[in-house]
Amino acid sequence: LSTINTPLLDYRMTEDNHRKCLLSATFTAWCNSHLRKAGTQIENIEEDFRDGLKLMLLLEVISGERLAKPERGKMRVHKISNVNKALDFIASKGVKLVSIGAEEIVDGNVKMTLGMIWTIILRFAIQDISVEETSAKEGLLLWCQRKTAPYKNVNIQNFHISWKDGLGFCALIHRHRPELIDYGKLRKDDPLTNLNTAFDVAEKYLDIPKMLDAEDIVGTARPDEKAIMTYVSSFYHAFSGAQKAETAANRICKVLAVNQENEQLMEDYEKLASDLLEWIRRTIPWLENRAPENTMQAMQQKLEDFRDYRRLHKPPKVQEKCQLEINFNTLQTKLRLSNRPAFMPSEGKMVSDINNAWAGLEQAEKGYEEWLLNEIRRLERLDHLAEKFRQKASIHESWTDGKEAMLQQKDYETATLSEIKALLKKHEAFESDLAAHQDRVEQIAAIAQELNELDYYDSPSVNARCQKICDQWDNLGALTQKRREALERTEKLLETIDQLYLEYAKRAAPFNNWMEGAMEDLQDTFIVHTIEEIQGLTTAHEQFKATLPDADKERQAILGIHNEVSKIVQTYHVNMAGTNPYTTITPQEINGKWDHVRQLVPRRDQALMEEHARQQHNERLRKQFGAQANVIGPWIQTKMEEIGRISIEMHGTLEDQLNHLRQYEKSIVNYKPKIDQLEGDHQQIQEALIFDNKHTNYTMEHIRVGWEQLLTTIARTINEVENQILTRDAKGISQEQMNEFRASFNHFDRKKTGMMDSEDFRACLISMGYNMGEAEFARIMSIVDPNRLGVVTFQAFIDFMSRETADTDTADQVMASFKILAGDKNYITVDELRRELPPDQAEYCIARMAPYHGPNAVPGALDYMSFSTALYGESDL
Repeated sequence: LSTINTPLLDYRMTEDNHRKCLLSATFTAWCNSHLRKAGTQIENIEEDFRDGLKLMLLLEVISGERLAKPERGKMRVHKISNVNKALDFIASKGVKLVSIGAEEIVDGNVKMTLGMIWTIILRFAIQDISVEETSAKEGLLLWCQRKTAPYKNVNIQNFHISWKDGLGFCALIHRHRPELIDYGKLRKDDPLTNLNTAFDVAEKYLDIPKMLDAEDIVGTARPDEKAIMTYVSSFYHAFSGAQKAETAANRICKVLAVNQENEQLMEDYEKLASDLLEWIRRTIPWLENRAPENTMQAMQQKLEDFRDYRRLHKPPKVQEKCQLEINFNTLQTKLRLSNRPAFMPSEGKMVSDINNAWAGLEQAEKGYEEWLLNEIRRLERLDHLAEKFRQKASIHESWTDGKEAMLQQKDYETATLSEIKALLKKHEAFESDLAAHQDRVEQIAAIAQELNELDYYDSPSVNARCQKICDQWDNLGALTQKRREALERTEKLLETIDQLYLEYAKRAAPFNNWMEGAMEDLQDTFIVHTIEEIQGLTTAHEQFKATLPDADKERQAILGIHNEVSKIVQTYHVNMAGTNPYTTITPQEINGKWDHVRQLVPRRDQALMEEHARQQHNERLRKQFGAQANVIGPWIQTKMEEIGRISIEMHGTLEDQLNHLRQYEKSIVNYKPKIDQLEGDHQQIQEALIFDNKHTNYTMEHIRVGWEQLLTTIARTINEVENQILTRDAKGISQEQMNEFRASFNHFDRKKTGMMDSEDFRACLISMGYNMGEAEFARIMSIVDPNRLGVVTFQAFIDFMSRETADTDTADQVMASFKILAGDKNYITVDELRRELPPDQAEYCIARMAPYHGPNAVPGALDYMSFSTALYGESDL
């Protein structure tokens, strides 16, 4: 019998010793993982705890409490005293120490020492573990089962053989830190590799010391349960912090996602505002360009370009402006709902700034159109004056042709007395003719001056021609004076004169000038814009025709003088060489011009009749435009008033109001063909160069502005109702509450403008039971009127009435989440952010967090506190 039992007894003794060595190594590693925090460690667990000093230090580290002051003596009594202090502390934590006394520990009893350490591990590392209402060992086992459930070949049922293949340890690490282990490459039939991989990774990356030996676990049929539990508890404590960090990271991700979405909306607003302002900035200089063109065709092209701008380029920008305001209001609503501060666009990009820039655009547009029309009138006037200048200049040049040569003749030197007297009389007639032409020269100069004042493009050639005429006129005056002096000197010697020729010359010259003037007037072009003006020209023409009989009598009298001269010459054989020495005007010339005048009269009649018909057509266009404008203008005003009433009425739900408004918007859009028809009539009026219309007070500009305001108002009103629905749904406001809010708002909106001023809002709050001082009211106004406009919109009113019940994240919650990620430090590092957060949100935080310069700062430390505060604005402080 002894022979049979001795090997079994030896085996059991050997197995027990092996188990003690395994526990000793595991417990030593566990103790050192905590003692390292105090800057020390143990080498031999049964020797290094005998004096009680490191035992007390271990308890202080793992409990975070101070024990009684230890004895520093080397005697046995001092050691027993220190160990008793440690055991008393353990007992004070509710742990019953059975059969473990200070003497056994001081004497180096391995079994008692290991039992004491296991008791400490149970109390401080395992007892507080709680998973789904289970605690201690059962809780730790359930935690392991939950974490390893998704992994194949892993079935944790205990703390001994379930861990032999090492896959359980690798699964725990991979579940929490998948980047550390490639689990797919592990094999169940290679436990040594699996165990060593888990132990090495845990020691290197998770700060979990290597408490077990892979060969011992594989070589043991049933690994020691206490050793496995001790090691696994280290994983639980290492990863429980990661679970908290995961929760904190999720909260931060949620907050950052909202913030990123809002920032994208802000960037979209900034871009749209910048593009619109840039278009306005480019367009205004074009509209303010007043560089005149030289021809009517060029100015007509400018007018056509302006019409293209009004029809093609501006309408899309009107839509962009309206969409910009809608986006701005939607963004502000989202910011209020997420408890964020109101969005303040970049300087110069507020909605009011865009409205001001738009007003400047429309002002420049109006001025540009007026300038174009004035320029067309100016060019029309210039063309008329230039033609008139050319006609008068041509007539004058024709009259002066040869006059200088005639005045420079020396014919009086060889003339007889009668010839001298004839030459003198002829010269007097010439002077009379010259004086008669003085008025024409002055008219030519006056027209040239007016062309210069109106900035006629061909002014240099006009000025040169006018100057030539004036210089020639001055020269004619000088030559005339010089010849008169010569004739008067000769007159004393020559006295014969023919009075009859002189009479003929004196009467023929003014009549000839009258005929030339009549021909000028009958051929003169005219410009009229109304029927009254053409009727005035017709009346003047009829008055002219009434003078023709008297003029014919004068013509016959002049021809009678010439006939009498011929009779005298024939009767008395006077040597007159058959010509009148005092004038170059012949009866044939007078008759020819008279016939020409008679031919021009009916032509003038026809021209006046055609112009009268054109003015009648223009009057019909005016009446047609006026009739439509007088209907469309009041219709637009009525629709604006109806929209105002709809926006404050409380009939039905908000969805009903929204559907009503959208149907109303559709009816307004369907009215667009009437606007287009009016635009067509307006284009016909402009093409006919009609500038005034007494049949209506509405201009096309009034209609356009009213139509654009109507479209903008209905779109803005729809957006306000949509934001009210968004607010109602986000805040959980019932329809009855919304109706009460609207009734209160309408009651105190005394001016019926859709907004309450500050005094009306104060009265509304008092009527609802608010009792507040000036400081509290100022705080509320800063919420409902962040832009300090002095008014409260209905959207801001319902936001205020419902915002107190909102359940939103706060800056303190975000700050606490960052503190968990940072391991309870006042700063967080770049590596911690990249480890705990998704890549894009980690980089978002790194780019915006300021460096941390407080106590214990390390390189790369970031200030998460100020960043959390900035997410919600200073008001959250």
